[in-house]
Amino acid sequence: MSANPPLVAVPADVRDFEKYRWHASPDTYLKALVRVAGAVPVIVPAMIGEIDLAAVLDRVDGVLTTGSASNVHPERYGVEPSPSFEPFDRDRDALTDALIGQSLARGLPLLAICRGHQELNVAFGGTLQTEIQELDGRMDHRAITHEDQRERYATRHDVAVTPGGLLASVVGAGPIRVNSLHRQAIDRLGDGLAVEATAPDGTIEAVSVRGAKSFALGLQWHPEFWAESDAPSAAIFEAFGAACRARRDAGR
Repeated sequence: MSANPPLVAVPADVRDFEKYRWHASPDTYLKALVRVAGAVPVIVPAMIGEIDLAAVLDRVDGVLTTGSASNVHPERYGVEPSPSFEPFDRDRDALTDALIGQSLARGLPLLAICRGHQELNVAFGGTLQTEIQELDGRMDHRAITHEDQRERYATRHDVAVTPGGLLASVVGAGPIRVNSLHRQAIDRLGDGLAVEATAPDGTIEAVSVRGAKSFALGLQWHPEFWAESDAPSAAIFEAFGAACRARRDAGR
């Protein structure tokens, strides 16, 4: 890693484990930031009412919102909660909603993956659909059951890349093969977002923020898992890292 690497804020998930409450982030995202983006991750605890988030954003050069086992609470986009939407993490919801809004207002680069992609859509007034594999004409995007994570996160279908968009400028014209593992997806696209890629069944797999001051990309799939070996995955993290360095060099 080069000297003076950019700092990237990563929101924590909240988990109860061994009688303690943990604020943590999945290892794969942190490794991709360090090894491919050339950045230092800064895990932000999901304590939105107790920490000065502005002070955090004053010190970082970008924001990465990760995937998670939990889902955005449906009340945030006007849908009645049901067991099919569980589990939830309301503390993370509050943190990421603030992180997304404040980082974009400041012009900080933003990379939103899986749950983060869905959070981005909700932040812009969009909605989500759960159990999409049960809808007519839709593919089963869920991860397979396998003890080997490399098999679970293997690339399984192509996405069509929107010509002339942000994603196309990073990975090329496409199509590209992705490891899109989810049972929720964007239903109504949020105002101010542009579709950057779609699955063969029409599922929105990537979005960007129209008129964003910097790099702002949401992806339903998991480029972090293969960022060290898959060319499109690496290109995404390299582009995000470059945007964070440009922000650092321009002065926070």
